[in-house]
Amino acid sequence: MSLTAVCSVASHSPAHRAGVQVGETLTHVNGKDIVDVLDYKFYTYDPRLELTLQAVDGSVRTVRVRKGEGEDLGLEFETYLMDRARSCANNCIFCFVDQLPPGMRKTLYFKDDDARLSFLMGNYITLTNLSEREVQRIIDLRVSPINVSVHTTDRDLRAQMLGHKTAGRGIDIMERLAAANITMNCQIVSCPGINDGEALDKTMADLAAMYPAVHSVSVVPVGVTKFREGLHPIRPYTKEQAAAVVEQVERFAAAHKAAHGTGLVWCSDEFYLIAGRELPGEDYYEEFTQLDNGVGMLRLLRSEFARALDLLDEEEMANTKPFSIATGVSAAPFLREIVDMAREKCDKINGQVYAVENDFFGHTIVVSGLITGGDLIARLKDKPLGERLLISASMLRSGERVFLDDVTLDDVQRELGVSVIPVAQDGYELCDAIFGLHNGQPPVSCSVPEDEYYRYNPGTR
Repeated sequence: MSLTAVCSVASHSPAHRAGVQVGETLTHVNGKDIVDVLDYKFYTYDPRLELTLQAVDGSVRTVRVRKGEGEDLGLEFETYLMDRARSCANNCIFCFVDQLPPGMRKTLYFKDDDARLSFLMGNYITLTNLSEREVQRIIDLRVSPINVSVHTTDRDLRAQMLGHKTAGRGIDIMERLAAANITMNCQIVSCPGINDGEALDKTMADLAAMYPAVHSVSVVPVGVTKFREGLHPIRPYTKEQAAAVVEQVERFAAAHKAAHGTGLVWCSDEFYLIAGRELPGEDYYEEFTQLDNGVGMLRLLRSEFARALDLLDEEEMANTKPFSIATGVSAAPFLREIVDMAREKCDKINGQVYAVENDFFGHTIVVSGLITGGDLIARLKDKPLGERLLISASMLRSGERVFLDDVTLDDVQRELGVSVIPVAQDGYELCDAIFGLHNGQPPVSCSVPEDEYYRYNPGTR
C-alpha cells in the first residue's frame, strides 16, 4: 500500500462528506502532486479542493470538497509524514547516538535528518541530505521556520565535524533560504578546541549576516558518554572552558543587540551551570525562542515558580507533606534554591533534592533528561524520600511510563516504595507538585519524543 493511501476517514469530516474511501491513494490536490505531508498540508488549506484519488485496482476518480479555510480534511495515512523518515547521512564526531550502549530500543539508534520534521515537529536538521527539489520546495511553499544544526559556518570544518564531504553546502543552502526570507532557528553543539574560540566567532558573525532570516542561535555543550571507544577524542567542557564560551557569546550578543535590538545568540543553561555562573535575568532571553534547547529554561522555571508561589493561599499551603526531588547533577543546586523559595513562603515545607549521578551513560552526563529508571533506583534506594518523589517528565518516553533503559515508572515506585510523580518543565506545575495540589493525579508528562533525546538538547531538565 502507498504511504499516501488513506488509512482512516474521520466521521463527519470534509473528506467523509465528500465520500473519500479507506484504501484510496491521494495523488493530487487541485492538480498538484501529493508526495508527502508538506504537500498535503499546504495544498489542502484552501476551502475549495479537487482531490484526485486512485483505487487499489488502479482506477482514478476525482471528488470535490468544500470546507473551512485551514480546516483539516479528516484523513489519516500509514505514516505521519506520508513517507519514510529521512535518515541522517552524516557521521558527526559528536553524535550522541554513536555513544549509546548496546541493547537499547531499536528506535533510539535511528538518526533522523528530515526537513519535514524540522518544520512540523521542531527537529534540528543539518541540510546535508536535501535535494535541489526539496530546497526549492521549502522556498516555494514558504516552509518556515526551519531549525538548522549549524555547528560551524567554516565549510571545511563543517565537513570534518559532520563527517560528510559536502556538508559545507549546507551553509550555501542557508544563504539561499535567507535570501528567500525563510526563518531559521540555529543550533551549535560546541566542542572544546574544535568549533569554539575563533571558529565560534566566525560562525556567530556569519549567522548574524543572515539576520533577520536567522532568528535565533543556541550554543550548547557537547554531550560525552562513557561509550566513546574508537570515536573522535572529545572531552567535556571544564569550568574554565565553559566560562570562556559564555563570555564570548554574551559579548557578541551584547554587540548585536545594540545594533539590531536582539542578542540573537544565547548559551544554554548548562553552559552557565558548568561555568558556575549565575543565570541571566528573564529579560535577557527575550522571546525564549530557544527554550527547547535548554536556553533560559531554568530562569523561566524560577520566574514561573515565584509567580505561582504568590498565588497560593493559606489553605493551599496548609497540608503539604514531605517530598523529594530527583534531578541531574547540574540542576540540583538550582532546584534546591527553588525548594528554599517555597520554604520561605511556608515553613512547613519538608523537601529534599537529590542529585542523581548517571551510571548508565557515565558521570559526564549531568542533565536530568538522560537519567534512567535503574539509576533512580540505585541512587535513591535507601534515601528518605517522603511521601512522593518528583522527577522531570523528560526522563520518560513521550506519553508513556518508560525510562530510557526500559525500566517503568511502576518499577521505580515499587522498588523505592514511594509515589513517583513526573513534572513538566513548568514552574506552576512544579509548585502544585511540591505543595501536593494535583488532587492525587500526577501532573501531565511533557516529555520530548524518544527519538529526540539523543540530540543532547535537554538543557538542564
